[in-house]
Amino acid sequence: MNFEQTDDRRMLSDSLSRLLADACDPKTRAAAAYTAPFHSPALWTKLVELGALYALAGPAQGGFGGGGFDIATVFEALGAALCPEPVLPALMAARLLTHAGADLEPLLSGAVTYAFAICELVSWDLAEIETTARNGTLTGHKSVVYGGQVAAAILVVARDGDRLSLYEVAATEAQIIPYAMIDGGGAAEVVLDATPARLLIADAAAAVQDALDAGALALSAEALGAMEATLAMLVDYLKQRRQFGRPIGSNQALQHRTVELVTEIAQARSIVILAASRMGTDQQSRTVSMCKHLCGRVAQHVAEEAIQMHGGIAMTWEAPVSHYAKRLVMIDAQLGDTDHHLKRVMADLQAV
Repeated sequence: MNFEQTDDRRMLSDSLSRLLADACDPKTRAAAAYTAPFHSPALWTKLVELGALYALAGPAQGGFGGGGFDIATVFEALGAALCPEPVLPALMAARLLTHAGADLEPLLSGAVTYAFAICELVSWDLAEIETTARNGTLTGHKSVVYGGQVAAAILVVARDGDRLSLYEVAATEAQIIPYAMIDGGGAAEVVLDATPARLLIADAAAAVQDALDAGALALSAEALGAMEATLAMLVDYLKQRRQFGRPIGSNQALQHRTVELVTEIAQARSIVILAASRMGTDQQSRTVSMCKHLCGRVAQHVAEEAIQMHGGIAMTWEAPVSHYAKRLVMIDAQLGDTDHHLKRVMADLQAV
């Protein structure tokens, strides 16, 4: 396996990182992530102009990427900057619209913003979806719809008899209840009551799982970027913070704990690479779940250790490390936590 990035992906990563360093510094990010519309429309426009969304779709759909490594490249850069923009729903919508054979240009150009409504209450199990489709209308309640607070079109998974189908709903037709998530960025509750909807995919189970896999890989890569940034802040703090006339980083116990984090983050990077390499293969879902499970555990450990070794300052709003720690903990909950993905891996192995 080739672990080196291609020149195109390296250029994309560098361009994204420079843009985010200029436009998404910690103070600017905190102001945008918790104030309606819970992201920065100006930064969103810059990301679209840079081509970040085009990197999430293949050439056949008008993009220039779409592979696992393209997803990982984009989201690792977003994670390093704690970017609150609704790129994750755009990625999952791109996967679904590709399966539907729809035109992706409105999404990739930023002309139309999409959200993907699948979660109901607290479950990510597709078997528990209760939103129903009847005569071209949908009825149900979707929770924590990422990017739903600004979406013009919402892709909704609904039960149509014995199968899961995918529908498109105009946001103006549904009841949208927007809010900021605890770690910044926006989401919404979507209430459907005989809401008019357009059928995109009649039997959508495979397409939905593919979108969830892509989303889980993206979140794992985002966690990787956030973990690397957190580690850099921690090492810098250990070198600069002095007690009893010497840097606290000279304490051997703290050195050992930091090295342990370095090792765990390296393991997380390895499995992100493996999961990216297996997108589009018959091992996609299992490997992505392994990746989300491991990255979720490591992310929580990095967050806990960063807070403990920074001391009380890491609990303050003003310290950037506090926002990284909060995001790392919450990433584990998105699109299924460590327990959910461990169960998926075990079930898949038992089925072999």
